[in-house]
Amino acid sequence: MKIAIYGQSADKISKNIFLELLNISKSENIILLVEEKYNSILLRKSEISHTHKLFSSHEDLDSTVDLMITIGGDGTLLRSITFVRDLGIPIIGINTGRLGFLATLNQELLNVELKKILKGEFKIEERSLLEVNVDNNDDFSDFNFALNEVSVGRKNTTSMIEIKTTLNGEYLNTYWADGLIVSTPTGSTGYSLSCGGPIMTPSSQTFSITPIAPHNLNARPLVISDEIKIELSVEGREESHLLSLDSRINSLKNNVKIKIKKANYKIKLASFKNNSFYKTLRSKLLWGEDRRNI
Repeated sequence: MKIAIYGQSADKISKNIFLELLNISKSENIILLVEEKYNSILLRKSEISHTHKLFSSHEDLDSTVDLMITIGGDGTLLRSITFVRDLGIPIIGINTGRLGFLATLNQELLNVELKKILKGEFKIEERSLLEVNVDNNDDFSDFNFALNEVSVGRKNTTSMIEIKTTLNGEYLNTYWADGLIVSTPTGSTGYSLSCGGPIMTPSSQTFSITPIAPHNLNARPLVISDEIKIELSVEGREESHLLSLDSRINSLKNNVKIKIKKANYKIKLASFKNNSFYKTLRSKLLWGEDRRNI
């Protein structure tokens, strides 16, 4: 079995998890590939013998890799898709963060859960991606995809921006707001949710459009088919605004067309067979915990 490891920090918990992965890989004859920058952080923080292979980009990985394990929170897992891309490598996250909607492996039961994974006792869920194309801009040309959301926001100002939005070429609305979020079902429990957006099940084949602090109270979130092509154009008092794809962010000139559509491939997320989206909602959002339900 060949497993790729990705993380972004080497605090005590993350370091101990990596050491446990290292020990298990030796006893189970697993080939480990560790992301180069993460490996450097680990070497600075602890005395880890460097006997594993390294990777630094998606070009160092291929379809022979059986699994990508991320050590961190949901943000770390989101970053890992820039390495996996369209290779079809399943991703599973060990949660050392806070909420952890995507990174679901329990660090306290790591040894037991990893052995289940090695036996193939997990399921694969395919998640839709957003593809973004911007006229005359190469900032995201290397990887112009997002698993959670694409958002536009104001920059260097407290003034609102105007976001002209069209769906399949038909004018929808001009949002006067701090920004706008286009979310996948995977991202619907993230930034979009905190801005009042709807929760969408992973298999719903939908996207949502959620304004951030809109000036007009009748500007409400909208759920649309994921087959619809979205086009945004931003105006404001400043000459530019912010465009973000998950945690990757860049500045963009105003009045540039931002074209968003469903990508032609999906990301594979691995989880245990007894896990479900609804179980995660109950656990993370404490649904059903009302005392009246006892």
